Amino acid sequence: MPVINVRGVEHYYEWIRQPTASRTKPVIVFIHGWGGSARYWESTARSLSEQFDCLLYDLRGFGRSKLPQEPIEELLYEMEDYAEDLAALLDTLELRRVYIMAHSMGASSAVFFLNRYPERVERAVLTCSGIFEYDEKSFSAFHKFGKYVVQFRPRWFLRIPFASAMFMARFLHRPLPVTVSRAFLEDFLEADYKAALGTMLTSVSKYASEVMPQEFAQLSVPTLLVAGTFDKIIPPELGRRAAQLNEKVEYFEIPDTAHFPMLEKPDVYLERVQEFLAVGSPANA
Repeated sequence: MPVINVRGVEHYYEWIRQPTASRTKPVIVFIHGWGGSARYWESTARSLSEQFDCLLYDLRGFGRSKLPQEPIEELLYEMEDYAEDLAALLDTLELRRVYIMAHSMGASSAVFFLNRYPERVERAVLTCSGIFEYDEKSFSAFHKFGKYVVQFRPRWFLRIPFASAMFMARFLHRPLPVTVSRAFLEDFLEADYKAALGTMLTSVSKYASEVMPQEFAQLSVPTLLVAGTFDKIIPPELGRRAAQLNEKVEYFEIPDTAHFPMLEKPDVYLERVQEFLAVGSPANA
């Protein structure tokens, strides 16, 4: 299993690319969301691998990027910290300038990365991201319920028939193949407790509701924000609200999809993404 040390933590990473003799291809980095892993980006990366060398990695504490037994005190679970993880990963791999494909919580950390390191990004695609208003009662209830969900994750869930489909139902408008849904459930059950709880508390917080509008407003990197019409996790109006703050942000909504439009309607998603990235066109060649 390929791993690379990033700020003291062994991170899983992989390349999906097709060799070419004609030219060096640009690199696109995929960033997954809360409770997941790079696995759900694999089909998208394969579809883009003729145009890009695709770098996938598991965020610290998720998927195959396990936290060390001895905690590293200076590593926190703020979105800014995960942005610094990405910067260190690119430094270690000696990647100077890349494209970004990020989803959900990963998109939040990507926004911080875009503003801290704009010179390192050509273009960015944020999927299922946005800004929300703080409500003390609803946030408190979400955190209380979320703590219980993160704490109670027995492995025997995988032995329950249809458990993966039930787990994914809230995230989808149309079902995915059983093998794909099972992978999502496996990733959720394997996520490190501290990482899962810490990122949940920081990405949905009073601080996040205050700072994310400022971060979206400051973006200088051309950005495409993709939303799913029936997304219950990050409703599309939150994405529209974010896009309205900055002329650098284009908004695109995909009907009949929810929190994973890249998997629910991959053809529509890829057509719009490839149009936005425009690699190989006269203006970007």
